[in-house]
Amino acid sequence: MIKLAALDIAGTTVAEDNQVYRVLADVVAEHGAPAPEAEIRRWMGADKREALAALTGDKASVERLHDRFVTSLRAAYEAQPPKPIPGVPQALQAMREAGVRVVLTTGFDRQITDPLLAAVGWRAGEHVDAVVCAVEAGGGRPLPLMIHRAMELTGVTDPGEVLTAGDTALDIQAGRAAGAAMVVGVLSGAQTRTELAAEHPTHIVADVTRLPVLPLVE
Repeated sequence: MIKLAALDIAGTTVAEDNQVYRVLADVVAEHGAPAPEAEIRRWMGADKREALAALTGDKASVERLHDRFVTSLRAAYEAQPPKPIPGVPQALQAMREAGVRVVLTTGFDRQITDPLLAAVGWRAGEHVDAVVCAVEAGGGRPLPLMIHRAMELTGVTDPGEVLTAGDTALDIQAGRAAGAAMVVGVLSGAQTRTELAAEHPTHIVADVTRLPVLPLVE
């Protein structure tokens, strides 16, 4: 029985038109040289400081680069506000009403996460049970630390009772590393079915409204 759903934010529960990756690519290019698209895609879903350090090769400038990323992404979100993916609020509500805890996980830190969730009207304790940022868990994907933290926050001790879902290969790698019973790739965000399938998820679905746990709770 699934007791916890650990779900990514951007591209999985919230639609933001892949602005995060356009801004990431712009910040990297402004710093020196544009990163190939394949490299940007490889870091989709990662902690953004880790991504900036890897893509620029400049660990010493990570905080400055991250500040620039935060400022630019906030401006992009103000110009084109993120929105919940259609049907996702109802899916989250259905899971929580059935006793499945819902925790959002993200490679953003609170400087981006809190305004993003405020923009879509979601609050921890009301619309979801908790929100975990990579920096708070001790590391980002593909490490399973955010999933472990979600388990701690919700009192779930058995990974066999956990479902994870995300729109990137790193989401799937993290779910598998955590030993989650269901590791779901969703096609509503950044990466393709081929990219997700290469990481051997247990399921690939169109979006969070098609999670395999939903027929069990509705």
